Amino acid sequence: MNTLKAEKRSMDVKAKKLRREGYVTGNVFGREMKESVPVKIEKATVDRLLKTCHKGSQVMLDIEGEKMNVLVKDVEFNPLKGQVDEIDFQALVSNEKVHSVAEIVLVGHEKAAGGVLEQLLEEVQFKAYPSALVDKVEVDVSNMKVGDSIKVKDLTLSSDKDVDVMTDPETTVVTLQYVHNNVPDDDEDEAAAETAE
Repeated sequence: MNTLKAEKRSMDVKAKKLRREGYVTGNVFGREMKESVPVKIEKATVDRLLKTCHKGSQVMLDIEGEKMNVLVKDVEFNPLKGQVDEIDFQALVSNEKVHSVAEIVLVGHEKAAGGVLEQLLEEVQFKAYPSALVDKVEVDVSNMKVGDSIKVKDLTLSSDKDVDVMTDPETTVVTLQYVHNNVPDDDEDEAAAETAE
């Protein structure tokens, strides 16, 4: 598990000033915390973390020596500056189910022949105890044939008894579509000829 170092943030200092100084601001909240804890984290540290982690990932947050198991709950990205402005964490409690998301990753593309893969769902929402949390779900598409689709109910996550999937089980994750080429077939040629007569 990745460890992220953070410092408690004084609310007297504005977030804009901290960002100019090279920090990302954030908050830590949780059921067993009396109040949320505002934090600041070095931007370079957050950038390194987000190369391997994202929303829904579990990390060890070290706030000035106090370590806690947290979930990356939200990442606020500034598209104009191309940087993270805010990152929020939820402190995990072993006996409490938390709402999270897992990224859907397709594997086996090279073997899915005869069509075009279309991914219709990027992430799946679920509730689980900290021990059962995942941040990605791999979907093997190597055995798909043209016309096949994989739905949320077909995911390995959906059969895990420790996980309550919140996304509709009938939602399509990925389909393998037939490739339509632009060359008209004989029927279309005949129809065009009849129309012209």
